[in-house]
Amino acid sequence: MATNASSNSSSSTAAAGKPVALVVGASRGIGRQVAIDLAANGYAVVVAARSQSASGDGKSEKAAQFPPDPNSPQSTITTVAREIREAGGDAAAVPVDTRDFASVQALVARTVERYGHLDVLVYNSGAIWWASVEDTPMARFQLMQSVNVEGLYGAVQAALPHLKRSSFSGGGGGGRIVVVCPPIYSRFFRGKTAYAVGKVGMSVLVKGLAMDFERQQQQQQQGTGEGGLGMAVTGIWPAAAIESAATKKFTRQDPSYARDLRKPTIFSDAILAMLRAPAAVVNGQLELDEDFLQRHAGIRDFSRYAVVPGASPRRIMPAQLPDLTVKEQDDEGMRADSTKPTGAKL
Repeated sequence: MATNASSNSSSSTAAAGKPVALVVGASRGIGRQVAIDLAANGYAVVVAARSQSASGDGKSEKAAQFPPDPNSPQSTITTVAREIREAGGDAAAVPVDTRDFASVQALVARTVERYGHLDVLVYNSGAIWWASVEDTPMARFQLMQSVNVEGLYGAVQAALPHLKRSSFSGGGGGGRIVVVCPPIYSRFFRGKTAYAVGKVGMSVLVKGLAMDFERQQQQQQQGTGEGGLGMAVTGIWPAAAIESAATKKFTRQDPSYARDLRKPTIFSDAILAMLRAPAAVVNGQLELDEDFLQRHAGIRDFSRYAVVPGASPRRIMPAQLPDLTVKEQDDEGMRADSTKPTGAKL
C-alpha cells in the first residue's frame, strides 16, 4: 500500500461514496474471491493476509504469470489487489499477522487512514489441523487458537469503534462483520477437536457480540447508550466443500474428488446477499452459504457453482441444525458489568 500523502489522497478521492471492506485472509481461495467480488460490487477493498508476496518484497508477481493460480502460493495480497485494480476496482494490499494484536490494530488504522472510514469486516483467516486430541501437539493447538478465535477477537476489537461510526446500514447506522465460522452442532467436534475449539469459539463470539449489539440498540432507543443500532455480525460456512488450496491435495490424490467441490463464488455471493439484508435479519446468525442464498436470494439451481459441470457436490453439513435457544432465553437474572464499580447492577 502506498504511504505518501498524495497517493492516499488520490485513493480516498477515488473511493469517495464507496463502502469500505476489510477482508482478512484474502491472499487466495475463498478470501481472494470475496475480495474480488466485493470490489466488483462497488466496495473499496483492503486485502489483508500475513505475507505480502511470495518473495516477501512484492517483486515476484512482476516476473510470474499473472493472474496466478488463485489457490497457489503465487496468489498473494499484492496479486489480488492488482487483479481488482486492473478490473477497474479500488484495492489496497496490507500485510497483517493476526496473532499479533498490534499488527491487527495497525491494519485497521491503515485502512481508515487510506479510505477515511470502515464499513465491513470479513474475517477469513484460519489455521487448520484435523487430528485427535492425542495427536495434536500443544504448539499446534495454541497456533490455531491464536489465528482463529484470538485473531478474530483482535480484529473485532480494533474495528468496532470505526464500524460503529459507519453509515453502511442506512438511517440506522453501523457497519457489518462477517466471520467464516461453523454452525454449532456436536458432530463438528469429531476427529478435529482442537480445531473445533477455536472455530466454534468464533461462532460463540458471533452469537455473543450480536447480543451486545441488541442490548446497545435497546439502550440507544431508550436514550441511555450509544451505538449498536444497525450493527450486525454474521457467521458463514459452506454447505458443500469449496475449491481451495486445502482441497488441492485431495484432488491430486483422486481427481474425481473435484466432483464434490463448488467454486468459491457461492461464498462471495452469499456474503453479498448478507450485506444487502437488513441487520435484524442477519445479526447473530450462523448461516450456510447455500441455505442463505435459497432463503434470501431465491436461488434454487446451484449447478453454476459446481467445479465439474453437471456434477452435484455432496452436502457436508447437516440438513437441519439444532436450535441453541432455551425457554428462558430472555431471563438474564441479575446482570453485572465488570467494567463498572464492584456490585453495580444493570
